[in-house]
Amino acid sequence: MIVWINGAFGAGKTTTARELIELIPNSTLFDPEVIGGALAHLLPPKRLAEVGDFQDLPIWRRLVIDTAAAMLAELGGTLVVPMTLLRQEYRDEIFGGLAARRIPVRHILLAPAETILRERMAGREVPQDLPGGEIRVRQWSYEHIEPYRAALASWLTADAHPVDTSSLTAYEAAARIAEAVSAGTVPACDIVQTPEPTAETLAAGVLLFDEQDRVLLVDPTYKPGWEFPGGVVEPGEAPARAGMREVTEETGIVLDDVPALLVVDWESPAPPGFGGLRLLFDGGRLDSADAGRLLLPGPELRDWRFVTEEEAADLLPPVRYTRLRWALRARERGAALYLEAGTPLG
Repeated sequence: MIVWINGAFGAGKTTTARELIELIPNSTLFDPEVIGGALAHLLPPKRLAEVGDFQDLPIWRRLVIDTAAAMLAELGGTLVVPMTLLRQEYRDEIFGGLAARRIPVRHILLAPAETILRERMAGREVPQDLPGGEIRVRQWSYEHIEPYRAALASWLTADAHPVDTSSLTAYEAAARIAEAVSAGTVPACDIVQTPEPTAETLAAGVLLFDEQDRVLLVDPTYKPGWEFPGGVVEPGEAPARAGMREVTEETGIVLDDVPALLVVDWESPAPPGFGGLRLLFDGGRLDSADAGRLLLPGPELRDWRFVTEEEAADLLPPVRYTRLRWALRARERGAALYLEAGTPLG
């Protein structure tokens, strides 16, 4: 289990986490700041200069997942993680990656009043050897207040268990967290658990269109990037039926007819991925009534939208966009295509 302590800079996450590991039996502190510090030595300066925060580095998010999983495999028990996460897509990627490894996450939000936060930032001791010096570090902390407000207003309060630490010491806050976790007041985050593949996989996606022939894309909570409705085919399951099942699970739309095959694409292994066969089916056109029945984003989806082929280019990763382009050409021609790594053959 992971207890993730979130909150703005100055909320007292690290000091509370240090107290918490004394209150939760067999618990260990894991500070993802260590990963960011290591990347400063591992990555070329040019790459580091391209991002404003190490959280924007995909390698940082992946290493946080992998390191947390490795520590729990090595030590067992509970991992206490003090780390600010203000972007929902990063929270979804990290928590989804942990869920894929069957690791439940209890999400805690330390939420003192903003006036208290500002007082703590002003009085915070800053090590003199930090890059940028004391003035830059304090300015950086203040700059994160507005993103923190935005996260509170949109998703953070609803997602995490809040603890108002305005008048609490670090020990008192830790005691409240320990009690809430022990009593089950803080449930595991409601996020889909998609197991990490251990070999090549067979996946089926379904293209659904609106009355303007725009294609439906979804933004899953459990992995980065936009995608088509669909997922991995389970053992003994027919691929088209798997696509139909996934459409219903993700969007609430029930397809009555088995969709027609558009594309079979062999995706070559690219570590850490294993590759495999990717199938796209034509789920047909939804009328305005069907489109209106699409479920709002829930545990599986952060968002969904109908897009043109050109708009899809800005949302889909290149490999998925290439697959979509050929699927649309196959739909126009009325004949399925066989691809290898996105290139038609045969």
